[in-house]
Amino acid sequence: MIRTDAGMPTTRFCALIGVPERTWRRHQARARDGAPVKGPWPRPAREGVRDAARRHALEHPAWGHRKVWAMCRYDGHRVGESTVLRLLRDEGLLLEANYQRERRQHAARRKAAFATEPTGPNQVWQLDFSEFETTTGGTWRLAGCRDY
Repeated sequence: MIRTDAGMPTTRFCALIGVPERTWRRHQARARDGAPVKGPWPRPAREGVRDAARRHALEHPAWGHRKVWAMCRYDGHRVGESTVLRLLRDEGLLLEANYQRERRQHAARRKAAFATEPTGPNQVWQLDFSEFETTTGGTWRLAGCRDY
């Protein structure tokens, strides 16, 4: 309906919604013939471990799917790692891994620390101080210096 009302070709519509055109054509043919739609398939592996995985994921929100999977296995459930991953994803209990976004945010914060942004070498210096006590009661103070 939406495709025909917009006057959109099937190939463009399939690309827009992210479905292969062959899949769309197969579903069209099934609907035309009145054949029953496939799925949803039963998921006995997920249903058997759903409560244990949810319990572990909610008790420890920082745990990833591998740790939750290991704890489910420890509880006696025979389940695969990918099954726990899919289950937690369906439940919305996974933390997103946004490494690039976090790296960009850290870089922006580092740049904001300078009154004027450095334009060349030897404009930013970093010092690291360490202090060591000797067995004879003396003290060694070391300072490492790095320029950027």
